[in-house]
Amino acid sequence: MTTGKLPRTIRLDASDTFVFERPAEPGEWAVTASFLFLDADPATLTGKARVAFRSGFAGVGSLGFSTLVVVSEASPSEVEDATATLAHQIRDKLGAPDEASARAAAEEEIALAASLCGPPVNTILAVHRTFEGGEMREQFRTLTPKEPSLPGADRLHASLRVFQFVETDEEPEERIDLAGLMAEKRT
Repeated sequence: MTTGKLPRTIRLDASDTFVFERPAEPGEWAVTASFLFLDADPATLTGKARVAFRSGFAGVGSLGFSTLVVVSEASPSEVEDATATLAHQIRDKLGAPDEASARAAAEEEIALAASLCGPPVNTILAVHRTFEGGEMREQFRTLTPKEPSLPGADRLHASLRVFQFVETDEEPEERIDLAGLMAEKRT
């Protein structure tokens, strides 16, 4: 299998280190992580597991989670290494019955990850995962730098808006206690 691009984990701030039980290391090749939740009942997930389900990509080397990934160039040997590493993880940590099954699953996950990399290199991707009508659904979006608004500013130094605040009368779907998560991480 060859491809020109694969997603890599990226950490723009420290939030992944306290919102996920097991954060991915920055720079790992990444896959969507949906396969990690196939046997889970999303309705029963709480805390960090729920955050991982809703918004996590999985680092291939650690099976840790990352909120964001970046579209990156990948040589055929890097794709092969990522596939072999993921197959090893699927066999050893997730209990695939044999190497051939683990390899087939890894190839499928790597191919899915590569299919997300249609946008240009350095485009940041995010996922929103839900469970509706008995099925897992994933929505992917790209985060792109804001166009420079000042005369003489260039695109390279334009700010990346990861979050946007929108005024609404609706109650938020869920609340996250960031201070509580940080205290939990320290213990």
